[in-house]
Amino acid sequence: MTEPLVTLEDVEAAAERLGGVVKRTPVDTSRTFAERCGADSVHLKLESLQRTGSFKIRGASNRIAQLDDDELEHGIVAASGGNHAQGVASAAHAHGADATIVMPEVTPMAKIEATRGYGAEVVVHGEVYQESYERAIAIAEERGATFVHPFNDRAVIAGQGTVGLEMVEAVPDVDTVVVAIGGGGLVSGIATAVKARTDARVVGVQTEGCAHMSESLESGEVYERDSIDTITEGIAASRTEEYTFRHVREHVDEVVNVTDGDVTAAMALLAERAKLVTESAGAVALAALLGDYLDVEGETVAVPVCGANIDLTQFADYAKIGLAQLSRYRTIRLTVDDWPGALGSVAAAVEETGATVDEISRLPPRSGLDPAKTELGVSVEGSGPDHLERVAAALDERSDVNLVD
Repeated sequence: MTEPLVTLEDVEAAAERLGGVVKRTPVDTSRTFAERCGADSVHLKLESLQRTGSFKIRGASNRIAQLDDDELEHGIVAASGGNHAQGVASAAHAHGADATIVMPEVTPMAKIEATRGYGAEVVVHGEVYQESYERAIAIAEERGATFVHPFNDRAVIAGQGTVGLEMVEAVPDVDTVVVAIGGGGLVSGIATAVKARTDARVVGVQTEGCAHMSESLESGEVYERDSIDTITEGIAASRTEEYTFRHVREHVDEVVNVTDGDVTAAMALLAERAKLVTESAGAVALAALLGDYLDVEGETVAVPVCGANIDLTQFADYAKIGLAQLSRYRTIRLTVDDWPGALGSVAAAVEETGATVDEISRLPPRSGLDPAKTELGVSVEGSGPDHLERVAAALDERSDVNLVD
């Protein structure tokens, strides 16, 4: 028998179940983002401020809250690259159950340590998620434990749907809701709630390096990628499952694919304009909005910012890449005769233009370069491409500096 789709009643029941367990996260309004995409208003649902740093605790808690005492006694197992892991670990701890989470080898250490911090046993196994998933299934079978799937589960989808319920309650006149897609649990739940309560359009977003849903919709059946190549590890699934695909096919109006560069630009703008640190997957939906993939002229738009679990050093790197994507960051290569003595004059020349020096680095010697000269890389942040061109021109005017083509 085919399992019926999640209903609004399922989501509302999950909301009751999750009362006092998860935060009702705030909805922030951004005039800056509205102006950039031509919308009348843009509303950000800040799941990045949720307990455990993402929406995932909603679905995990809704699933685990419905286990009986015997199931809790036998423990809980999950496979995850981070956010689902922390959600399951936190929910299991709240119900007095042991949790074992299998995480891929590429998982950032911050997410591994955070998962352990919630009391879970962490097993690091597999180069990709699928290998971690298979190991987790084996562990669950060995122990008679309950496996909590990150997205292909009715209770999990209903729990994630509470994000959509809160969004439409906060923004009842919403015209378009834009949601990131990994396996499809979040978009399935949000779309279920949004479509039941409003006439809004629901748009799903993936990055090009892990896009599978648009292919699935085009072919009418689940499509699996051979490989994944994206910085957005939080949504880096190679496929959806039949159950989530049915929800997407029923409730989602459109799926678009953005670039990793678009994502880093959105991360930088979220930090600068909304004062939010997000993981790469958490900025995917906004990337579609700011990257001119959607026509939202004059519309009221709602976007969940769905996660904030990222190493700070990695965030800093992505933010710089994002600024470069926005033509506001550039590394200018130049040569000088006296490299220690030239540092002060180079920095002064940049600062006189109103730009900011981020870093000056001595580059390794290379063939063809005058051995009497030293090549430097001067990383500069400015207000835009014209400003950065003025910086380069100011450096080029100095007698002790030569720009490298």
